[in-house]
Amino acid sequence: MLRFCSLRYSFVFLLLALILNARAEVPASAFFTYEELTRLYNEEELDEDLSAKLAQLLRTPYIVNRRTAPRGFPSTQKLGEYIRVAHWNIQGGIEFEAIKALLSDEKAFFSLLNAERFEPESAQREELLEQARMLREADIIVLNEVDVGMKRSGYRDVAFELAEAMGMNCAFGVQFIELSPMHISAKSNPANDAERELLELIQVDQSRYKGLHGLAILSRFPLENVRVVPFKHQPYDWFKGEKKGPGLVEKGKRGIARTVFLEETLREVRRGGRTTLLADIVDERFPRGRLTIAATHLENRTKPARRLDQLNELLGVIKDIENPVVLSGDMNTSSTDLTPTSIRREIVKRFGDPKYWVKQAATYALGFGMLEEIVMSGITFGRNQSDPTVKHIPIIAPNEERRFFRRIRSFRFTDGGAFDLRGDKDRSIGAKSKPFSNSNQRGKKGFVTTYQVNRPIMFIGKYKLDWIFIKPESLTDPLDRDASYRFAPHFGRTLTMVNEAIDGRISDHRPMIVDLPVGEPR
Repeated sequence: MLRFCSLRYSFVFLLLALILNARAEVPASAFFTYEELTRLYNEEELDEDLSAKLAQLLRTPYIVNRRTAPRGFPSTQKLGEYIRVAHWNIQGGIEFEAIKALLSDEKAFFSLLNAERFEPESAQREELLEQARMLREADIIVLNEVDVGMKRSGYRDVAFELAEAMGMNCAFGVQFIELSPMHISAKSNPANDAERELLELIQVDQSRYKGLHGLAILSRFPLENVRVVPFKHQPYDWFKGEKKGPGLVEKGKRGIARTVFLEETLREVRRGGRTTLLADIVDERFPRGRLTIAATHLENRTKPARRLDQLNELLGVIKDIENPVVLSGDMNTSSTDLTPTSIRREIVKRFGDPKYWVKQAATYALGFGMLEEIVMSGITFGRNQSDPTVKHIPIIAPNEERRFFRRIRSFRFTDGGAFDLRGDKDRSIGAKSKPFSNSNQRGKKGFVTTYQVNRPIMFIGKYKLDWIFIKPESLTDPLDRDASYRFAPHFGRTLTMVNEAIDGRISDHRPMIVDLPVGEPR
């Protein structure tokens, strides 16, 4: 009898472990061998077994639930009890030790600071440490560009190692298998010392290289109903497009980027595509007992119209969700077409586009010369970079990204709910009252940018690419200030200083946070 009870309880504990801890990490069986990775690079058409393994990897979430929900919530006089959501594109996790220290170890983070830039007792240092504390206190962290088994990030399982350091639960979904590093390092016949040194930098360890790159959700609450939903609409083929290599015009553009902005655009031969990682956080204290997190990363190498297609597809996925929703990600709202180009494409794009001739006619009719046109183009470019929500003025000041945000505003969930676009002076950083200022920090002009190149020139090379959109408890008009503010975004903030705390910077993107009151704020 005792043995039977022991077996029964063992079975129960095993069942609970399977439910709460679906996978301790990405299992070894999910990885491709080095031989399989080589085939993924060399073979355009895959056999049935390899194709099935790839499809399985791209649709399977990997989950660790190591802790139960916290007993209480943080509280402030303004908000009452709240939870904090953070979003960060961590550029693969290249600066892993800095990210880990920032999120989990205050003393280790202190040791990394530039003492000359952040002098002890200085106001700048105090502000930096305050931003670090705010990010460290996040209850949910959405991460973009997360590596597993990549040389650039030390072959780490970045998301799960960060979650372990923070004592958080974690879900990870694969977007791409990176094949270029593995292929380049296979060229092992250096002709001289310089080539030999370069080869040592890029040579990968075949036994450790996995090449996975994707999305992650870290949470202080258990994660349930975790799923990966790849986009059906993939406007850029990262395998065929990158394997073919850049054309003459694209090489010229990349050369200019390298010289002026210190940006190196490398070929990225990949299998996979853009996707969304979704997870539910269940807690009886939440509105309707549940919060859904949708972590996404939209395509950069495409036109704004094609990103809008991806947004519409994503909205269709989440449309029937009745509880509050957090939609967070690098939306790549650059207002530009970043598809690799060619001479033929540039000729067709310019001289084959009726808008070009209308613009030319308007320019000459108004007496504008080349200098004025360059100035106007520069103003339009700068205007769109920091605020891709601004009005689209055809020909004079076009903004092709405008329709993206009009769609966010017009979208309704099946239950009638809407995304919160409200801006309130007493619910936003800097007392801003324009749309989105409660959820995404606005600056003096436009929004505080979240991405910048290595060496920006004034406002050129800085973009607002990352966004957090919230469906609160009860809101049917996205701008209705008389509606409830329960689980609505408050004090959305871009943490510029913490990202630039070390020499260089931690990532090319800056982290963001927003607070959601659990009850109706006071």
